[in-house]
Amino acid sequence: MLTIQNLYKRFGNLVAVDDFNLHVEQGETVVLMGPSGCGKSTTIRTINRLVEPDSGIITVSGTEITGLTTEELRRVRKRIGFVFQQFNLIGRLTAVENVMLGLVMDGIPREVAYDKAIEALTKVGLENRAEHKSAEMSGGQQQRVGIARALAFEPELMLWDEPTASLDPILVREVLVIMEELAKYRASTMLVVTHEISFAIHVADRIVLMDKGRIVEEGIPETVFGSPVSHVGEQYKELIEYQQITNARTLTGKNIV
Repeated sequence: MLTIQNLYKRFGNLVAVDDFNLHVEQGETVVLMGPSGCGKSTTIRTINRLVEPDSGIITVSGTEITGLTTEELRRVRKRIGFVFQQFNLIGRLTAVENVMLGLVMDGIPREVAYDKAIEALTKVGLENRAEHKSAEMSGGQQQRVGIARALAFEPELMLWDEPTASLDPILVREVLVIMEELAKYRASTMLVVTHEISFAIHVADRIVLMDKGRIVEEGIPETVFGSPVSHVGEQYKELIEYQQITNARTLTGKNIV
């Protein structure tokens, strides 16, 4: 479904992505993790060429992305949903108007676009907020509008670039629940960049760990987090164990010294 071969991207003297290779099957949910600055976001942004790769081959459902013209790329992007760290909503528009805008600009009649937008908002539990503007919604709700906007085109591939990074911790869960539901029903293939370990454990078919622009480990969550073979994997394992100890002590009323 998605194949990335020998991907390479440099910014000045910084090599952000270095000989990156990955294949994602149809309907698979793959979570991309690693320390900040390891190249995760750059990698995912090259897939629909928000960032232009220096070299490598990216193929989505048989279409080679890196060789497309601007017009060809515009058509292919309709099949690729992208959820950003920032909400990127237009403040003067309502939720439904934000979701339907891309559809209308693509030539879909407003009535049809409206129905598709309402359907997408319903999938993220916001049909009752359709006529609300950004200022009238919480950060979590705004991000869910951003997800609905991506879903409106019924994409075959969904890309998520740390979608909870801009949210207050108390609002993170409502977005993760939506993502878990979408992954469970296999509406599309998903490649997710995130630091949310609990989400990765519960939802990912496969974890891919990156460090310094390269893949250092991949496998099912139980193996990567339970018996890691990389330094990054060991760090995640230690973090999970620490969280488990902290949770256990909290439940028993003991404080960590």
